[in-house]
Amino acid sequence: MPHPASILLTLTPSEQREFLPEPFFKAVRSLPTHFEYLDPTNLNPAEFQRAIAQCNPEILIACWGTPALPAQLPPNLRYVSYLAGSIKHLLTREHIVSGLQVTNWGHSISRTVAEMALLHILACLRRTTHWTLVMHQANGWKNNESETGSLFGRRVGIHGFGPVARELLKLLQPFGCAVTVHAPDINATTAARYGISAATALSDLFADNEIIVELAPLIPATTGIVTEKILRLIRPGGVFVNVGRGAVVDETALLRIAIEGKISVGLDVFSQEPLPADSGFRRLPNVTLTPHMAGPTNDRKCDAGEFALNNLLAYAADRPLQAIITPNIYDASS
Repeated sequence: MPHPASILLTLTPSEQREFLPEPFFKAVRSLPTHFEYLDPTNLNPAEFQRAIAQCNPEILIACWGTPALPAQLPPNLRYVSYLAGSIKHLLTREHIVSGLQVTNWGHSISRTVAEMALLHILACLRRTTHWTLVMHQANGWKNNESETGSLFGRRVGIHGFGPVARELLKLLQPFGCAVTVHAPDINATTAARYGISAATALSDLFADNEIIVELAPLIPATTGIVTEKILRLIRPGGVFVNVGRGAVVDETALLRIAIEGKISVGLDVFSQEPLPADSGFRRLPNVTLTPHMAGPTNDRKCDAGEFALNNLLAYAADRPLQAIITPNIYDASS
């Protein structure tokens, strides 16, 4: 098998342990002719740029802790394997246009994002935020009027049909839910293959289902597409969950509706992150919040590491890479 000339790994120690535990780390180390590890924890941008210029690697393995690349890349750098998601803090669009190959964690995290969607659905139905506040802060208990809901047999609508939505379908199977999807790439053949129904209009999806899961990608066509008019189609007692992108939804309208208390809301993503301390969402017992952490849990970051290793092996064998960041994908990423 051909070998890349050199790899520079620029992960923090914790990123290395979690994303590339053994045997993945050993496999990465043995892949190039020359391997070098650089801990970026205490490096300022100038120090990092000097270090990467001196190493002049063919491949750079990077993650959240890696400082931004210089405008003028080292002459030997051909491929950046980014172990996480959005690469906008690391490099520019011009880097990609100039021919630098870049990949990220791709679909390796889809099942954990789907798992978080399921968590929010169940938390909303079971009113866990409400009961957490009642029991922890008010020393309360249930009464004869207490209500909770089950997921079994529910009608679930999913906006978007990417890898996360398809993983969510698998998790919903034991609950016997009737699932409807609204997405531009859904047709009768696809719907039949996945055992779902297709909603031709977004308004139909929201009006006809008890639980809505927002998973549409954030592109110009979807920015703000979930308007107040659409949100108000969710019937009283319904659930709205967003683990996709915050800016797809009119959050001001969603907050107004959540304050009315007729539906339950589960949010992992927001238009402004971190969520402001004075956000009205923080004070509502019918809203379940998580801080944009639907991606890989600490124990499953190795899924992204394994995905990266497979890409490195493909690069060494001159095979196609997966999850390549093109200029268009760069533009659409958050």
